[in-house]
Formats: sequence, C-alpha cells, structure tokens
Amino acid sequence: MWTWVPWMLPLLYKFSLTAPPAKPENISCVVYYKENMTCTWSPEKETSYTTYIVKMTYSYGKSSAVCKANSSTSALCSFVPPAVTPPDNCSIQVEAQNADGTIKSDITYWYLNDIVKIGPPQILSVKPVWGIKRMVQITWKTHESISPEAYLDYTVRYTWVNSTHWIEENFESEFQVYNLTELQASTEYVITLRCRTKGSSFWSDWSQEKVGMTEEEAPQGLDLWRVLRPAEVDGRRAVRLLWKKTRGAPALEKTLGYNIWYFPENNTNLTETRNTTNQQLELCLRSETYWVSVTSYNSLGESPKATLRIPAIHEKLFQCIDVMQAYLAQDQLVVQWQSSGTEVDTWMIEWFPDLDSGLSDISWESVSQARNWTIQQDKLKPFWCYNISVYPVLQDQAGEPYSIQVYAKEGIPSEGPRAKVENIGVKTVTITWKEIPKDQRNGFISNYTIFYQAEGGKELSETVNSSILQYGLKSLSRKTSYTVRVMASTRAGGKNGTRINFKTLSISIFEIVLITSLVGGGLLMLIILTVASGLKKPNRLIHLCWPDVPNPAESSIAAWSGDDSKDRLNLKEFDDSVNTEDRILKPCSAPTDLIDKLVVSFENFLEEVSTEEAGKCPENIWGGEMNEYVTSPDRLDCPLGRNFEEPLVLTEIPSRKYQYLCLETAEVTCPEAKGQLLSSGQSLGPDRLCEEGVPNPYLKNSVTTREFLVHENAPDHTKREV
Repeated sequence: MWTWVPWMLPLLYKFSLTAPPAKPENISCVVYYKENMTCTWSPEKETSYTTYIVKMTYSYGKSSAVCKANSSTSALCSFVPPAVTPPDNCSIQVEAQNADGTIKSDITYWYLNDIVKIGPPQILSVKPVWGIKRMVQITWKTHESISPEAYLDYTVRYTWVNSTHWIEENFESEFQVYNLTELQASTEYVITLRCRTKGSSFWSDWSQEKVGMTEEEAPQGLDLWRVLRPAEVDGRRAVRLLWKKTRGAPALEKTLGYNIWYFPENNTNLTETRNTTNQQLELCLRSETYWVSVTSYNSLGESPKATLRIPAIHEKLFQCIDVMQAYLAQDQLVVQWQSSGTEVDTWMIEWFPDLDSGLSDISWESVSQARNWTIQQDKLKPFWCYNISVYPVLQDQAGEPYSIQVYAKEGIPSEGPRAKVENIGVKTVTITWKEIPKDQRNGFISNYTIFYQAEGGKELSETVNSSILQYGLKSLSRKTSYTVRVMASTRAGGKNGTRINFKTLSISIFEIVLITSLVGGGLLMLIILTVASGLKKPNRLIHLCWPDVPNPAESSIAAWSGDDSKDRLNLKEFDDSVNTEDRILKPCSAPTDLIDKLVVSFENFLEEVSTEEAGKCPENIWGGEMNEYVTSPDRLDCPLGRNFEEPLVLTEIPSRKYQYLCLETAEVTCPEAKGQLLSSGQSLGPDRLCEEGVPNPYLKNSVTTREFLVHENAPDHTKREV
C-alpha cells in the first residue's frame, strides 16, 4: 500500500490547488444616456484566469444580450445601443467560469430610467440684471444627447471668489435659465451646474465653473472701534479710530472715501469734520467725553453711520467679565468667558501680537448673543504670542476689558537661557539666568531645568517653575569643578543654554570667621584674665610686663679720696651733651674693705635739709631724678666744724645725667683718705666715692653683705642689715 503514496502526492497537491471562481455579487448598473449601459460586480480580481458572461434580458421586448469580460480586464462589462433603449425593464445575471468550474450570480432587476446618467450641462453666461440688486442670471445648454425640451432636475453651486465654502440650491427649469438671488452686491461669484432626468438616482458631473459679479450699490456699513492712548500733561490724549467693512459686506464693495464727525458730548456746536481714504484716523481730544461717527460713500450713495462713544479720561468703566480662557480645538482657536452682567449681549474682541512694535497690527471683531469667539488657526502667525482682550459693550458704552495671552501654535525656544553663577561656597552655589526675549520664546515657558555635573560624576537635574529665575544648588562637593546649564521648556520641547563652569571653595568664609573668632576670643580671654590678675597684684603685673633689669650706667658707686678732711670730692658737672669719654670713671685706688661698707637702700627716709641752715650742703647737685639713696653719718662736703650730731642725711644719686662718677685724685690719694676716714669716724658718702683699680659697673649687685655706717649718736633703729 505504501508504494502508492509517491504517486498520490502530486494528485493530492493538484486537487488542493483547484477551486471554482467566487460568486459574483454587488452588481451595479448605470445607463449613460444614448451611449451605453455599464455593469460592475465584485470581486474585481481572481487568483486564476476567469471568464465572465453577463446576460441581459428585457422584460418588455423578450430579447436578450450577452457581454463577455475576463479577470484581466476587471469586473466590468458594457452594453452599447441599440441593445439599451430606455425606458424599459431588464434583468442582469453574471456567470463566472474558470478551469475548475462555473458559478452564477443572483438575478438582479433594473428599471432603466432610474439608472440613467446624463452628461453635464454647459453654462453660457452669468451676469447681473440691471435694476435688480444682489442677483445674477444663469443661462446654459444641456448635453447633446438630451433634447432641449427635456424637463430635468438641476443643482446650482456657488461661492465667493477665493473661498472654499460652497452653497447649493436645487431647482427645476424648462427653459435653461435661472436667476440666483439673495447675493451680496459688488461681489464676484463662482458658479457651476449639474442635472439629472426625472426619477434617476444618478446626477451628471459638474459643469465647468463660471465667474459672474453682482451689480454695484451704495456701501452697507462699517464696524467702528478705538484705541485710547495715555493722557498727556496738558489733559489731552490721542485717540486712534479704526473702522472696516461690516461682517457680510461684499468683498468687492467699492468705496471712494470716509467722512468722520466728532464733538464733545455736552456741546454739539463744536462738531468737527474730517475726510480720509484710509481706514484709520488719529484724533487729539480733550479729557471730556466725545462722540464719533463714520460713514463710507461711493458713486451710488453713502453707508449708514457707525457711531462710537469715547469715554472721559477719569471715567470709571464698568466690569462684568469674571473669567476667560482660550484653547485650541482642531484647527481653530476658541476663546470663552463668563460674565456677571446678564444685560450685556454684545462684546468687542481685540487681538494683536505681543511685540515691541506697538499696536500697528491690531484687529478686532464684534460678537453678539454669545460668550465665545473662534478664529481659524491659520489666521494667526505660529510661534507668536497674541494679546486678546474682550470688552463688554452695553448700548453705547464699552466696559473694562479682560485680557489674556495665547499662542496659536507653540514651538521650541529659539535660544536657551543665559545663566551665570553667584555666591560660590564650599557646598552651595546660586545659579541665576535671564528671561528669554519674547520674540524668541515661541511659546509659554512652562519650567526651567538646571542640569549640573561634577567633574567625572553623574549629571543631576533640578526643575523649577517659570516664575523662578534663580536656584541654589546644595550638597555639592568641596573644592570640586562643576559644569552647569539651564534648559527652558515649552509644550513643544526644551532648549539648552550655554554651559558654564565653576569650582566650589575649599574653605568657606563662615569657617574663616569662626576660626578667627575662636582664636581672637581665646586671646581676649587670656588678656582679660591677665589684666584681672594684675589688678589684684599690680606689682606682679608690673614686674611681669616690665622686669627690673640692672643698668650699670646708673649704678651709685661712691668714689673715695684719702686726703685730709680739707680734701673734698669735687664732682664735675655734666651735661647731656658731654661726650662718652667724659662719663667714664677715672681709676682710683681704694681700700679693699671699703666696698663692703657701702650702704644702698631704696626704702630709707629722705631727710630734707633746710636751705636756710648755715652749713647746708648743695641740694641735689646732680639735678636728676631721685631713685637711690645712701645714708651717711656725716657729709664730707660740708664746711669744717660741722657738728657730727646732725641728723642723718639721705643723699640722692643721679640716675640720668651722671651715670659715671669719677674721683679727683689730684690733691689726695685714696689710701690717705681711707686712713683719715677710718680714724675720724666719718662716713663715706657719695661725694667721696672711690674705686680700687678699674671701676666695676656690676659692683652694686656683687655686694653680698651690706651694713649701715652710722654715727655713734644715731638712733639704734638705723642699725639693721639688708
């Protein structure tokens, strides 16, 4: 059995590919008057070659006709005269044949008058009828196959020149003449016709278009509006009057000029008249209320007056519009508003581009019995911002307007924001930018986006609304380079500004101030504590700030001479101008034990010797400040015969002028003076100081044992050891 399988496969494959043709359906027939009858059906194409046989059988004549077609030429077949003779009834059946079989369609029945389609008429003329306004008369002739007396149905279609809105009218005519009425005067119209036989379902094609114009007449009227300028210093103001043809006026209405009248409301005697051929006029009016009237005229007459009231400068206008919005609907811009003034039913719409050029392109339109207004989107320039204002109009008064801004079409801004960085800190920075100029926004700015990226890091972003023109970035890294840019976005997309670079600080001003404050505060506290401690113990503070440093030049070493009591220590007078060589102590020999008997005390009593005593010693012959004193039981420089029982005298040692003492040794030698002093018991004072050998400037501090040399009759309290 399996041996038959190879032989059966080709037969099965061939059998699977064979199929009879599809049954013809949707048969439709049209009789082209005195030309042919054409029938079509579906499907139009077959996968295999198919032959169609269309059989038409007349009901009245009992005759038949056959038409053949095939799938290569399409599913269409035509019967030519004399086979077609309307009016008559007939039936149509389509038979499809191919190599695999035959199939027939259902029989369809047709009344030939119902499917007749005649040729289009030919328009001969379109012209006005003189004396009859707003009308044109159309004349035409029918197709050659139609007799002139045939009673047909017609449709006329007309529109204004350069308009796409067609108006249709159906009519019946037996004389091939038709008057088209209720048109606009002085207007060009485009007209075309079509026709059909009575009862037929098929209209002829449209005839060729013909242009005609209605008769001219006087202008119909004007729409009048005004633009009020700010008042001047002298109380006057400029008023710009604007007017145009009223809605529905003929497009080709001829106008020779315009007449303008204006006068104050309370004084009609001051009426002024102007004439112009333009559709606007600048007037300079006073601050009071004015009335203005405008008419247009041509050779056939004058239009009705258009009147407008100009309010006074200080007049308060009424308000009644609560809210207004604008949106796009398909290809139109729609403006809607809500009003609390129920008595207001007229509104004046004013719109113009929001540019710096002023109000040169202002447009306006009146709306009645509605609270919305539409305009074709293509009448507004794309990417331009428009100011739209709605004025309520009650009788002759215009109220306070309500204004909004709209874009007929938005786009991406032409340029991005120009940004800069300010207040750079350790981890913060402020990004500021300027608004994009109006003519480069191309839409409403919805938001700004700040993109910033650290060097080698990931880009981050922050978004703010359109009212913000600066933003502070936080949580940045210290001492890091950043790149930042600002993008302005509209509904259509965004535009980036230029990139700017900055670097955060390594240390902030606050940190510098904090460190300085801490260090300065610490130093201040230390000074305060030191001063407080010094106030409690002033000597310690004085010694801490100004320690006592011995000055050898100011040492009070006495020079002694051993001559008789008549010898004296002649002290030379020095001046500040004396040379240094004169201030050096002259060498003189002195006993070795004389130095130990030198008494220096800074705390003994100073005894003032009266200058009137006979044996008075020279008072402070050195003339310097008193800073060191030496007590002695006797003064050698006093006159002889002085009683040794005189009180102890504290002799002053100069501190500035005489820093080096020198002993005059011309009359007496030091050993002789020593003997005389020791034998007589006289004290060694500063007037008889002497050094043994070379003078030692540090002799004062080298004394380890000091004692007072007192007179034997002196009180006991002077005998103390320092």
